[in-house]
Amino acid sequence: MKRSTPGQSVPRMRPLSGRRPTVVSVLDVGSSKVACLIAQLTPRTPDKILPGRTHDLSVLGYGMQRARGMKSGMVIDLDEAEQSIRLAVDAAERMAGLTIESLIVNLTAGRLRSEIFRASVDVAGVEVDESDIQRVLAAGGSHSVTDDRSLLHSLPIGYALDGSRGIKDPTGMLGRKLSVDMHVVTAETAPIRNLELCVNRCHLEVETMVATPYAAGLSTLVDDEAELGCACVDMGGGTTSIAVFADGQFCHADAIAIGGQHVTMDIARGLSTRLADAERIKTLHGSALATSSDDHEIVGVPSVGEDSHDIINIPRGSLTRIIRPRIEEILELTRDRLAASGFAGRVGRRVVLTGGASQLTGVVEVARRIMGRNVRLGRPLGIAGLPQAAKGPAFAASVGLLIYPQVAQIEQFESRARGGLLTGTGGYIARVGQWLKDSW
Repeated sequence: MKRSTPGQSVPRMRPLSGRRPTVVSVLDVGSSKVACLIAQLTPRTPDKILPGRTHDLSVLGYGMQRARGMKSGMVIDLDEAEQSIRLAVDAAERMAGLTIESLIVNLTAGRLRSEIFRASVDVAGVEVDESDIQRVLAAGGSHSVTDDRSLLHSLPIGYALDGSRGIKDPTGMLGRKLSVDMHVVTAETAPIRNLELCVNRCHLEVETMVATPYAAGLSTLVDDEAELGCACVDMGGGTTSIAVFADGQFCHADAIAIGGQHVTMDIARGLSTRLADAERIKTLHGSALATSSDDHEIVGVPSVGEDSHDIINIPRGSLTRIIRPRIEEILELTRDRLAASGFAGRVGRRVVLTGGASQLTGVVEVARRIMGRNVRLGRPLGIAGLPQAAKGPAFAASVGLLIYPQVAQIEQFESRARGGLLTGTGGYIARVGQWLKDSW
């Protein structure tokens, strides 16, 4: 991956081979964990291809480390973050029995901004062909990139021909003016550069970057949810991110810098205990929902400081009263951001919660009350060989990064339109080489 410069988009991926298996490696860099997955993507037979899934996934290697040098998805200490990435990648390589050179990386930091633009071009001939589609996509993707922001995604979410909207594929249709609605996701360039630098220091390249909420939605939503309209809320350690899907397309993204680690901090302060003990107490005894037995159940809390061996017993209800306000704040902010986006109506009554913080007892029930919608807990779907420890909501984004190469082709227009300026894969010679590689 070439280093991103201000006002530039992150490089696009090479299309997957439709003839032979491909090994893909991904890196999920979060505020609480760093996970590396190496998987083999095997092309499916034409009669078994599903919407958005052209390959079968099988995990070959897996590695996870506690995140260090990260805060709210942003690198704050290069040395510590580099060490976490090195250890996670090394564990995955040892398990898979191979060495990787490049990674697909997620991005939550950088104040994700989601916008929709419409672009139009005149059809060159009598009917719409591939060149017309590439021209209109390039025109739509040129918006919203400023000196301090870089383009993460530029996705077509609907075409129109001579004013007739709702067209999914205009190829071969007759018309004079072709229009496209583009969903453009941008992020601040500095966090992208720092994360890329951190990966480069591990002697690895970043193949492309994917917005975390998009990746989480790819792995947890079923086709009907994406088609009818659904919001995927990824509750991570330092951030909570939102992705809206409608008509089968990713059409909005947002993120707030509050997550499960803030709950841990509240417990540590409220009970005067160490962060490690607060995290353990939250995991074992924490709940966002009060019950009638809370005041009768006792939780042991280790003291902090010189008397760290002393245990203070408190009723479980006191713990719940610390946790619940923060969870309610996160969900209320999510609800308000969703309402402000203008997509609340498209979402309907469907919300999928995922991410590590969503596993806290009672979160789904509180979300139903605050958001006024049907809420379910989302786990990664449709992947073989995933370790038991990685099958929960905390690994939704990790698995989504493995799924992304199967849908990345709709973002390939930039490399083709600009002759491979950003990726080095769009030029004529490179395309011929890729064709030869895929065919033999």
